[in-house]
Amino acid sequence: MRSDVAGRVLVAGVGNLFLSDDGFGPEVVRRLAEAGGLPPGVRVVDYGIRGMHLAYDLLDGYDALILVDAYPGDGPPGEMTVLEIGTDDLGTGEFDAHGMNPVAVLANLGQLGGTLPVTYLVGCTPAGVEEGIGLSSTVHAAVPGAADVVRALVGRLLPAAPGPHAGHPQSV
Repeated sequence: MRSDVAGRVLVAGVGNLFLSDDGFGPEVVRRLAEAGGLPPGVRVVDYGIRGMHLAYDLLDGYDALILVDAYPGDGPPGEMTVLEIGTDDLGTGEFDAHGMNPVAVLANLGQLGGTLPVTYLVGCTPAGVEEGIGLSSTVHAAVPGAADVVRALVGRLLPAAPGPHAGHPQSV
């Protein structure tokens, strides 16, 4: 785990609220924004399916990115996965200005003039991503733990950050 980040961290919730458990990322960042307490320099944003918005925000020079998303792991629904992502992990992907494919957004960041910051994924194995609003009970139960994982990552990335009630995240 790195702890060499200068001070600007973007926490990005991604996913489609209309596809049941794909709404995991937006729900986690909503909870983080409501709870507050993240240090100054941490921005919490629900990007939903707005990949272009995420790409352009990353051009603002963040030192670290924490993506929160449903992640199709091999484990049972609700299982958490934390991955550090580097440029070698991304491969290629066709960028869709009207959708959200996080791999494609990050892989094409260089074409927009940016560079990939230190990046982590906090993912949760979905029970299903069929049409429907609302998380399954197993994924819903994982939301508080995911928020705790994000807070822990921020604490490791910004080790000199003040205590948990020092500031509030900016949310959009």
